[in-house]
Amino acid sequence: MDFIPLTGALAALLAALAAVRITARWTPLPAAGRCETIDGLRGFLAFAVFLHHAAITERFLAHGTWTAPRSHLFVNFGQASVALFFMITGFLFYGALVRHRGGSLDWLRLFCSRILRLTPLYLFAMALMFVIVAVQTGWTWRQPPAEVLAGAGQWLGFTAFGTPDLNGLARTYVITAGVTWSLPYEWAFYLCLPLLALVQRVRVPLAWLAGSAAVAAAIGPDALRWPHTHYIAAFAGGIVAVHVAALPAMRAFAARPAASVLLLVAGAWAYAGFPSAWQPASLALLGVVFTLVAAGCDLFGVLRAKTARVFGEYAYSIYLLHGIALYVAFTLVPGAGQAAQLSPAAYWCAVAALAPLLVIACSLTFRYVEAPMMGRTAALVAAIRRQPKVAPVAP
Repeated sequence: MDFIPLTGALAALLAALAAVRITARWTPLPAAGRCETIDGLRGFLAFAVFLHHAAITERFLAHGTWTAPRSHLFVNFGQASVALFFMITGFLFYGALVRHRGGSLDWLRLFCSRILRLTPLYLFAMALMFVIVAVQTGWTWRQPPAEVLAGAGQWLGFTAFGTPDLNGLARTYVITAGVTWSLPYEWAFYLCLPLLALVQRVRVPLAWLAGSAAVAAAIGPDALRWPHTHYIAAFAGGIVAVHVAALPAMRAFAARPAASVLLLVAGAWAYAGFPSAWQPASLALLGVVFTLVAAGCDLFGVLRAKTARVFGEYAYSIYLLHGIALYVAFTLVPGAGQAAQLSPAAYWCAVAALAPLLVIACSLTFRYVEAPMMGRTAALVAAIRRQPKVAPVAP
């Protein structure tokens, strides 16, 4: 691995953490009752994806191809981090089923919370992307308006229906660094939860169960093909962690310094030792990493620190918006046309300078887009439940 990208990545992380310490003044800590170590992990994972795409962007500027980095570490900054995000989702939501074993769950509230958690910021990111497309295409229709609007509709569907080029702009997906690919898998997992609830004997209304079964039937044929099986394995890793992390012996071990050492070794091996995170051995190591974190291993206190937990609050914004930040910085701003001529050292200095700006921007999107909408879950649920039931038509 080249010394310059690694040094630049470290400088970018330190600059980002310095920015987090500033923005923490207006960002409250996560609510009590959440897993602090998982909260502390999220921000680092999202930022690793930013570094992954920074490396890809460097090659894109130089060669015009959007391809994986040469370094295993920079490849897995993206792949392994997404695998751990999938494990977090599996752990949190299957864990909710385990906690409600033999009882009932407020399914309407769960899905309303997911809609308000993921959709507002996604729409914000799409609005930014549409504006960038308009700027790049000179604010003129290069394709028939109906075709452009149909393509925009595909993007608005969390890209589950495709990511077409818009208005003739080749490789439109580069604007977002292609990060939206993981969101349909998140939604698929949420929509399959009513079926998974049966395993824990959680009561599920028939309508929710039927809808979940329909989703499972629709995605079932693809689920057995590579790479979908590996993505499912990542979610399954989170599900397994629900049971393993709850064991008293595991929680006791996770509190010891030896657990933090094991976390570092397994994490370094998973990130730097494999060409892809989707290999079984890599996923197994990542499962060890995640289970330790879920059991309370805090990496010598790093993951419980206020800075790490606030960083975690920005994770979704960093994940969704960093591609746009890279595109604007190296394609749109005045002088960006010279980015392809930057030396590696100059490029990674620019990435390190961009990192705190990204964090500050994401602190604002969290405060003014994400948090207010998440706080409206109860109001949305109440509004839906106040809707009058449709009376059956008499024969």
